[in-house]
Formats: sequence, structure tokens, C-alpha cells
Amino acid sequence: MSVLDGLPLAEDGLLVGPETLDDAGVYKLDEETALIQTVDYFTPLVDDPYDFGVIAAANALSDVYAMGGKPLTALAILCFPAGSAPLSAMREILLGGMNKVREAGAVVAGGHSVVDKEIKFGFAVTGRVHPSRVVQVCGARPGDAIILTKPIGTGVLAHTLKAEGLAADVMEAFLDSMKRLNAAACEAMTAVGAHACTDVTGFGLLGHALSMAKSSGVSIRIRAREVPLLPAADDAAARGMLPEGLKRNKSFVGRDVDSNLDGPVYDLLCDPQTSGGLLIALPGERAGDLLDALSRSGVEGTREVGEVEERQKALLIVR
Repeated sequence: MSVLDGLPLAEDGLLVGPETLDDAGVYKLDEETALIQTVDYFTPLVDDPYDFGVIAAANALSDVYAMGGKPLTALAILCFPAGSAPLSAMREILLGGMNKVREAGAVVAGGHSVVDKEIKFGFAVTGRVHPSRVVQVCGARPGDAIILTKPIGTGVLAHTLKAEGLAADVMEAFLDSMKRLNAAACEAMTAVGAHACTDVTGFGLLGHALSMAKSSGVSIRIRAREVPLLPAADDAAARGMLPEGLKRNKSFVGRDVDSNLDGPVYDLLCDPQTSGGLLIALPGERAGDLLDALSRSGVEGTREVGEVEERQKALLIVR
């Protein structure tokens, strides 16, 4: 049974709650305004504390963008091993996070910290959206194109970084991707009339595509060779630099996937992402418009990676 079974999930004013597979909750204030609420925090995947703060903030803010909204406020969540790690590292983590929240046009309104053996950091974020313009994961329709707005591979690269380090150019691309906000991608997708969206994070590309397919009552075809990859991610996967989360994701999606692929190509489709891109379903005839808008906005690594089909036995068809 699910741990949510029997819990009082439905409440007045709640447009989107935990009973769906969406990225955030949405609460209607009035006919013009709904609040998007989300929370995310995790342990460091890079050594530099400032970079870690930036990445954690971008990752937490992403759920608001995936719902079609704009961030308003953020509350910091920090676990820190006081006494065994320098307080200067704590300050840099907070500074990085606050600067990224400020870049998003939001404000850090406070937060909470606890002493812990392991550093963890993130934010609870509140955003705003018009009640009629909420973009959910459940709206994909047959004939829709599937657009991915960032390359994948952060999981295998983080694993490689810890094991043996990364070349300077690979490290730069790795960091730049995770630090980039999904703000421009959100603005572009809402302008062209996206039917559905989710951000690609811990469950990997296939895990999040599965959530879209399952909640929308459709099947999604993924063209694996079209999926953009971060530099050296394919080499890392081929050498077996596979995080445990990737292996769990493969098991999670397994019975819902019809695929003739194996090895590194398929592994990367299950790679858990940190601050990944948006996975967007929109009318097929508008795909070019979205790609053009993203290009004009400087959003690099965007690609059309698949299409939505009528529901079949397999929820995901990967070729």
C-alpha cells in the first residue's frame, strides 16, 4: 500500500495536491492568483560551497517553473555539522543560494537550520500563477511533441567527479547546466501553449516521462539518439560510472518501457538529474515555435526528443 492511502489529501482551495504526480502544490487565493508551493534540499554533489548553494537554489526553484509560475519567496533549509566544518562554508552556501534566488526575481524571507552530521541545503519556494494557466504533468495529448530543455548526465558526472575528478571543460559544462534557471524555458513554453510539463530531476528522463504518460493516460515515444547529453557523460556511463539512483530508476520504470536499447545509451535515460531541464509536451505544430523562442532566449541544449501517442500497452516506447 502507499503511505498516502487514507490520508486527507483533498482540501478546499487546493488546485493541485499530493494525489497527483505534479512537481508542486497549487493553492487558489482568488480568481486571479494561485500560489505554487514546493520544497527541495539535498547533500552536496560538488566541493565548492558557493556552487553548491547556487545549484540547490536553482533545483528548488525549478518546480515553480515546471508549473508555469514565477517564484516569489524562498525559505532556506540547512543542515550543517557545526564544529566539524567551518562556518565560512555555511556562509558561502547561503550566499550562493540567496544570489540565485535573487536572480530569479524572488526574495529569501528566512529559513531554518539544524545541526546534522551531513550537510544538506535547499529551499521551500512559493511562486505565483494565474489559476487558469497552471501547467500540470497530466495534460499531454496524442500528437504532442516532447521537448527537453537541458542535456542530461549530471548523475553519472557527479559520480565520476567523486571517484576520479572531471576535466576542466567537462566540469564547466556540468556546473553551468545545473546553475541555469529554467525561467526562460518556462516563459517560452507558456507563451506557445504547452499542454504539460515536468522538470527532469531525481527519477531521470524516463522516470519523469513515465509520470507524464501515466497521469495523462497516453504513451510517450522517446527517440534516444535525439536526447542531448552533457560532455563526457556517455563515456562515463560506458565506463560504469553509474550512481545507485540510476540503478533504482531503471528498476522503477522497467515494466512500463518497451525498448530495444541497452547499455550506456539506456543507462543515461535513467540517470538521476540535479537541476535538470523542463520536459514539455505541446502541440506538434508549435514545436518549431518553442525551439525558436528558446534559441532566442539563449537556452542551449534544447531538443525535440519524442512525441505523445495514444495509450498502448507500454507507457514508454524507447528507440
